Amino acid sequence: MKLTPEQIQIGKDNFHEAVGYTRRDFIKGAAAATTGLGAMYFGYEKLEGEPVRVGFIGTGDEGNILLNEHPPEYMNIVAVADLRPTNLERAFQGDGNDVRMGLFQKLGEEKAKTIKQFSNHKDLIEAKDELGLEAVVIAVPLSQHAPIAMEAMEAGLHVLTEKLMAHSITECKKMIRKAAEKNRLLAVGHQRHYSVLYDNANELVKTGVLGDIKYIRAQWHRNNSFPLSDSWRKSVPKEDMEALKGKVNEYGYEDVDQLINWRLFNETGGGLMAELGSHQMDAASIFLGKVHPVAVSGFGGKNFYGIKGIGPQDKWDDDREIDDQIYVTFEFPGKTYEKGDPEKSRDKCVVTYSSINTNKSEPYGELVYGTRGTLWMKTEKEAILYKEEGRGSTGGGPDQRLWVVNTEGASGAPVLDAYETTAPSAAATTASASMGEKISRGYREEMEHFCYCIRNESPLTDLRCNGVVAMADAIMALTANLAMKYNRRIEFKDEWFDPYNDAVPEEDVVKLVEKFPQGSWDDLA
Repeated sequence: MKLTPEQIQIGKDNFHEAVGYTRRDFIKGAAAATTGLGAMYFGYEKLEGEPVRVGFIGTGDEGNILLNEHPPEYMNIVAVADLRPTNLERAFQGDGNDVRMGLFQKLGEEKAKTIKQFSNHKDLIEAKDELGLEAVVIAVPLSQHAPIAMEAMEAGLHVLTEKLMAHSITECKKMIRKAAEKNRLLAVGHQRHYSVLYDNANELVKTGVLGDIKYIRAQWHRNNSFPLSDSWRKSVPKEDMEALKGKVNEYGYEDVDQLINWRLFNETGGGLMAELGSHQMDAASIFLGKVHPVAVSGFGGKNFYGIKGIGPQDKWDDDREIDDQIYVTFEFPGKTYEKGDPEKSRDKCVVTYSSINTNKSEPYGELVYGTRGTLWMKTEKEAILYKEEGRGSTGGGPDQRLWVVNTEGASGAPVLDAYETTAPSAAATTASASMGEKISRGYREEMEHFCYCIRNESPLTDLRCNGVVAMADAIMALTANLAMKYNRRIEFKDEWFDPYNDAVPEEDVVKLVEKFPQGSWDDLA
């Protein structure tokens, strides 16, 4: 969506205008609250008692972001573990920026030097009693999420693991069952569940301001062709190679290169759909009421890397296994959808997702198209709203401000109207202030709530992104991978979403492919 700076500002003001109306009582409470925004929005409070004693397993790119965002009032980091010596050093020294500042700057050198360092997760877990450990945060390559989480829960520790939840749905179900067996909390880091921006956007959707949603377009586009670069392809530091040579096999990796460049290989990563698309599909499912999708189809291929003659010079040899271009289409049930009914089964919302490596002209995010308005969630930091112009409607589009007026018929649902003005209203200004100047992506809030639930012995279901919720996101991402791999439209089965049913897409789909190796095949249901 190409917009001028002025149109973007109007859209942001429009969003705040609508939030200021639909959540006016809530906004007033937020303004008067003495707790932080996360506590106000997501139902937790200031922690009573000592901060939860936590160990961090994995201090790479994402692990360092979590270290940077961790809330010391709720969480006391007592230990960190990483196979790579350079990652451990980076955890304390940081990258010299606000995103990964390092523990020395975050906590001060005196406090940071009390944190124990381990060269692997097994030693950290074994030292749990000595450390007084209560929980771990896991930010390691995808293939090791489940094995490490299972070890931690078996040892009696609560777990917050990075997304995607696991490398397979079978592993997801084992993790959920282990958490129930050990009565441990299992949280997964889909941080949009703790984004104040997304929470307010979802409230607009729920109140009907956007009307009926029939299409959501999501994307995460990057350009690794000009200049020739790839943030997922990293060099192997000499220090790591020397320290880990011959030692990584016992931790689930073929060699040090696979450990460092795990996103590029099928055995260790889940490709673009798992690493990037899962964020977008999580957001789409939130806006659609966390309903499970009906079906998915798509195309994926290694269409750029390793192809000779592309770009200003022949492409370098590239051994990556994951697709570098993916395009998927999900079918979600509409409000009146009813499976098997000839008419009601036509009521669907289509969600498309694309991730490419050759063009970044549009920023990542989600565009929600409703019959009355369009909502653009841009880079997790901005929400932009425009009124739809149509029959019986005056004004609309990216050049006009809107306000929320009237109620429509007996339903009492708020509706949008457009008008000419040069400034947002007082309600819009108040709503904007209630969300803070710096938009949080939800990392800090998810860790605050995780610790709050531990300290208050909350049930597992209190977590906004518990294992069952996160497994649904994993099912969407990994089934999309299967749809692209076999070039088939796949219908989702209810049994896949039941953690106590052994049915999983990776087994069911393979069986059908074997039964119908060519052409179309019967619906999975």
